[in-house]
Amino acid sequence: MENDFRAKNNRPKAIRRLVIWYRRNAAVTSLVDTATSSASAAGSVAGSVVSGAGSVVSTAGSMARSTLQPLVFDPLRRLQGGINVLDKDSFKDSERIWIAVDGMGGDYAPGPILEGCLNAITRLPLRIKFVCEVEKVINAANELGITESLNQAVSDGHIELIASGESIGMDDEATAVRKKRDASINIAMDLVKKGDAMAVYSAGNSGALMASAIFRLGRLEGIDRPAIGALFPTKDPAQPVLVLDVGANMDCKPIYLHQFALLGNIYSRDVLQINEPRVGLINIGEEACKGNDLSQKTYELLVNEDRFKFIGNCEGRDVLSGKFDVVVCDGFTGNVLLKFLESVGGVLLDVLRAELPRGRRGKVGSAFLRSNLKRIKKRLDHAEHGGALLLGVNGICVIGHGSSKALSVVSALRIAHSAASHGVMDDLAKLQGSKTADV
Repeated sequence: MENDFRAKNNRPKAIRRLVIWYRRNAAVTSLVDTATSSASAAGSVAGSVVSGAGSVVSTAGSMARSTLQPLVFDPLRRLQGGINVLDKDSFKDSERIWIAVDGMGGDYAPGPILEGCLNAITRLPLRIKFVCEVEKVINAANELGITESLNQAVSDGHIELIASGESIGMDDEATAVRKKRDASINIAMDLVKKGDAMAVYSAGNSGALMASAIFRLGRLEGIDRPAIGALFPTKDPAQPVLVLDVGANMDCKPIYLHQFALLGNIYSRDVLQINEPRVGLINIGEEACKGNDLSQKTYELLVNEDRFKFIGNCEGRDVLSGKFDVVVCDGFTGNVLLKFLESVGGVLLDVLRAELPRGRRGKVGSAFLRSNLKRIKKRLDHAEHGGALLLGVNGICVIGHGSSKALSVVSALRIAHSAASHGVMDDLAKLQGSKTADV
């Protein structure tokens, strides 16, 4: 007994301080969802500070594991606001729907796109028609070490490789879709047009994707301009806001924004499962008289519309507030908002890192917060939320971020699956022939 007491008091001060710090902050660390990796990181830091402290840190690590392990979430489920991730055995092959994927579109294609598709078929009831330059895909699979998984997916009938010709580069003009008729994006669009796939996904040239969708699928009757709708995060992880247009139409007429509101209302209601979406119009003030000529004339159209719930103007500070479910604007303004949001996550993380205390205590504290800071960045980084829907064309098209990797591909395919399985196109078809004001 005396030896135990003496050994306890002979512990190095740094270790005693670490254990005291952890016990005092256990409640805080559980609230911020610190996981097992945080405990391991703390053990690594403490081990480098004091040798021979393995038993003490191991005790702290085991405490963290037993206390915090239930709070560990799959990154995709965390990203999607708590949506359950399906296990590949929880659904039947008959429940899987075909999605056409442009395997050659994106900055890192085709490897990460293929990897994301392989992950998606284990998490979602999907079958993938992977349109690609087959030889390049096989080489990419070998480099990533996923050849066995690819062969198994092909054998199971969950992925089908469809050969394409020369792909459209990220720097090509949108008109390249007319010259390269057998490009992967064109073949993927044709699969949707023929009914062989229910949706198409591409992380490639967005201008080319939009042009291909218009030429191959056509616009919905009653819709003059398709719009790109992107989901922005809000204070509530489970309640994103749909912003459109975010880049398809730089110069808009009031009637275009009115149509964007109709499209956004249907998507938000059918896919996001919001009974009565609250629609807002981007403006510099809440009053109806504020803004430029486009804003004022659009306001008149929206306030007199009875097919959705228009709740007024939305100032820039309110976009992420959770007060709105759908926010409409011209493509120039929406693209500025999108690009600004993309930078926020990285800047915020850098600021937090710079402000964290330095020294031994700062390093230990930072270790516990590291995973939380990364999750904050992911919540604010639009690239981590998958893709945006091209609304207004006669088919379901999801546009991914050019820098999309495996996780973003999975998330984008979830959006495509959700849109395809909730009857979005049926409701959008009801807009055909609807009367629109001539403004």
